[in-house]
Amino acid sequence: LGAVDQGPVERQAFTDAGVLERLDQGVLVKLLQAHEADRFDDRPLFGPSGSLSSLPFQLLVSSLPEAGSSDPYREARWLIRSLEIRNDTLLKVASCIVQRQSAFLEHGDEFMQPMILKDVAEAVEMHESTISRVTTNKYMHTPRGVFEFRYFFSSHVAASDGTELSSTAIRAKIRKLVAAEDADKPLSDSRIAQVLSEEGVLVARRTVAKYREALGIPPSSERRRVAMR
Repeated sequence: LGAVDQGPVERQAFTDAGVLERLDQGVLVKLLQAHEADRFDDRPLFGPSGSLSSLPFQLLVSSLPEAGSSDPYREARWLIRSLEIRNDTLLKVASCIVQRQSAFLEHGDEFMQPMILKDVAEAVEMHESTISRVTTNKYMHTPRGVFEFRYFFSSHVAASDGTELSSTAIRAKIRKLVAAEDADKPLSDSRIAQVLSEEGVLVARRTVAKYREALGIPPSSERRRVAMR
């Protein structure tokens, strides 16, 4: 799971935007109305301690009763309450993502932790289908850019030391290896798998090929032909 080919997206006016803002005591996770998202420029995320333990929340909700309603005040209260529940769920999910992916937010893709919908559902004590629904077409504005919520999810891949890596982190490692390769002797998928194995990341050649293709990187034979032109 995860948006394999979707990194930061162009900043747009999103109805719901999870915004991370640096505070002395930690990180502020907010929901903003569309017109408010552009107020927050990129800035350092972590305080001196690097702590994410304190996460104060601010909820911004606005609503007006519909004209011609038989009981506009009751309908307005119902609508506001529905929005509060919806936004409270979104805040809980966003905060869980921030806590689990703090290393990514500070250091980048190679530090993305494995995380699936079930992990977040268990953490916030909600049904997995609810997490799936609330993370669909929702975006988070971070110091690294604007990301779809789904970008923070990726499958678990076992490492040789018994720990787990995310597929996103492995793709980042593959991208880095290819970027640093000798253009005259590009790395084959088998060689990339071998290098990763030496680093404790156990992936098959076919898995490397799948991730490479997802990254839009051509095979070594094509990269060699390009270098010879």
